[in-house]
Parts: sequence; structure tokens; C-alpha cells
Amino acid sequence: MTVVRRLYDRFQRLIHEAAKFGVVGAVAFLITTIGTNLLHFQVEMGPLTSNVIATLAATFVSYAGNRYWTFRHREGSTIAREYVVFFVLNGIGLAIQLACIGVAYYLLGLTDKLSYNVALFIGIVLGTMFRFWSYRKWVWVAPPAAAATDGRQPVPAGPPLAPAHAVARPSGVHVPDGNGNGHTPDLLPANGHRGSGQDARTGHPA
Repeated sequence: MTVVRRLYDRFQRLIHEAAKFGVVGAVAFLITTIGTNLLHFQVEMGPLTSNVIATLAATFVSYAGNRYWTFRHREGSTIAREYVVFFVLNGIGLAIQLACIGVAYYLLGLTDKLSYNVALFIGIVLGTMFRFWSYRKWVWVAPPAAAATDGRQPVPAGPPLAPAHAVARPSGVHVPDGNGNGHTPDLLPANGHRGSGQDARTGHPA
């Protein structure tokens, strides 16, 4: 259960989006399937024309459901751009569906109702997979990483540390030099004494 919980926490947003997309897609699927069958077998439109008309009707329903429910937490641009990109991507998805129907109907000669609906179903599944991937990538993109944090504020940096080669000395410490004189330094090297070639009072070479 722990592994399942971790996987759920990691892919929680993707799971929720996929579930909502599936509900919207199911409605669009019914509109596409029922509409295509009615137009083709009842109204006697062509196999491709009937699917184009039914898919266009389903596309408007899909746009409303995905924009205001599935991906409403994601960033979008202007309505005009969303419409253009959305319908272009749906055009590609429709082309996938038509390719499946065309191959079965015209290339393989499978014109019966069962074969037609099998080809339609395969086309819808492949087109839906493409739509879900492309919507998340180009229509409604993920929110910025900053918005996905837990609301924690950055921890301010502390004061700069003293150089590693220096050690602080208390004020008033008397350090004698070689001549019996002395001075009170603030910092001395870590080894506690200066180099042999320097004057202890001035720090210049002796």
C-alpha cells in the first residue's frame, strides 16, 4: 500500500486530469459514434463526411469540458489562441480517425456496419490519446514551478562566516614581539603566529 500511495502522490495531478479527460472524452465519444452512425447509415452520407460532421460537434463539447473542468487549473493564453491551437490539434486527431476508417472502408473493402464501427473505435482511441498529450503540452500548459510549492518562504541567508585562515582574538590580548614590545591584534592566522619574515607590529617584511 505504501508503494501505491507514493505512486499516487507522485502522479496525482496526472491521474486527476486523465480521469476528468476520460469523462469529457466519453461524452464526446458518444456524440461522435452515434452521430457518425446516424449520418452514415440513416441519412446515407459518406463514411468520411459523416465522421467529420459528428466529430466537429463533439469538438465543441470537448473544448468546453476540458477548458472549464479538466484543465481549469492550468495556464492558458487568450481565448482566440486557445481556439486556434485546440481546433488545429483536433484536426490532427480527426485525420487519425479518418485514416483508420479510410483504410478499413476503401483499402480493405470492409463496408459492413461492424467493421465500420471497429475502425471508427480504433480511430477514436488513437485520436484521443493524441489529443490528451497535445492539450497538456500546447493548449493548457502546466502552471509555473513556483506555484506548485507548499507555500514555504525561502530561508534567508545567515551572516557571512569569517575566513577559514583567521582566528578571532579577544580584545586586549598582549602579543609580544621579539624585541620585548607588543601590540593587540584583532585577528591572527590560525597557527597563532606570523611568518618569520614579517614584523609583528606592522605586518611588513622585517
